[in-house]
Amino acid sequence: MHFCFEPMNAAEAEKLTRWHYQPPYQMYNITSNETLIRSFVDPENAYYSILDNGELVGFCCFGKEAQVPGGNYGKDSLDIGLGVRPDLTSQGRGQMYIADVLNFARSKFNPILFRITVAAFNERALKAWKKAGFQPVQLFQALDNKELFIILVRHISVDRKLW
Repeated sequence: MHFCFEPMNAAEAEKLTRWHYQPPYQMYNITSNETLIRSFVDPENAYYSILDNGELVGFCCFGKEAQVPGGNYGKDSLDIGLGVRPDLTSQGRGQMYIADVLNFARSKFNPILFRITVAAFNERALKAWKKAGFQPVQLFQALDNKELFIILVRHISVDRKLW
């Protein structure tokens, strides 16, 4: 793996709130508040910092925190959320982030199916996840902001490493 994964701590959670994504990705901007920081560091929410030589370059989460209200989420899948620091996006490293997150998730949770939810307008994310072998299975409208989202899944083989 290229990156190191550590449970999210308060200092790293606070850094996420200072990340600023330019339009049309501004929906990913996070506003700091005490409740949100507590949520990021709560082990039950499964948030992890993605570090490159000790520097925060992204974050991921697993389970319910990676779901978008309004989607139809069945059993037997591990939901994944992934965010990359804004200044590191669009540099052709998407497959490296995805591969490391999936390998980390496989070793930590041992799922049989991965699931990711992506905003329908986010063509670069959709392209990256499809290139990683994910297939779209559902289009839905989020309950809160009515934004369209796509759920994609990927089955994994239990006898081989992903990449």
